Amino acid sequence: MVRLPLTPEEVQRGQRLGALLRRARGDRSMLETALDALVSPETLRKIESGRVATPAFPTIAAIADVLGLSLDAVWAEINEPQSGTGRATARTAPQRLAS
Repeated sequence: MVRLPLTPEEVQRGQRLGALLRRARGDRSMLETALDALVSPETLRKIESGRVATPAFPTIAAIADVLGLSLDAVWAEINEPQSGTGRATARTAPQRLAS
């Protein structure tokens, strides 16, 4: 399967996604975040650095969940032409049921 080159817009959107995830992660370690999201630390590093500009939806959904980000807010922020306003808001994490 031949993968078409990314458009400049897709590359920029990937960079905005990476910046958003780095901001949302804050002081939390990349390793802890990746393991909690059940993705490899290398995958998270590549997404945050913009090297993977179009990650799979389940990957982003898992990372957003761990970071407490709304997928709606993530989508809105990465699709803004001049993002970086930090408007993506954390949502209340779902309550975990005690076993």
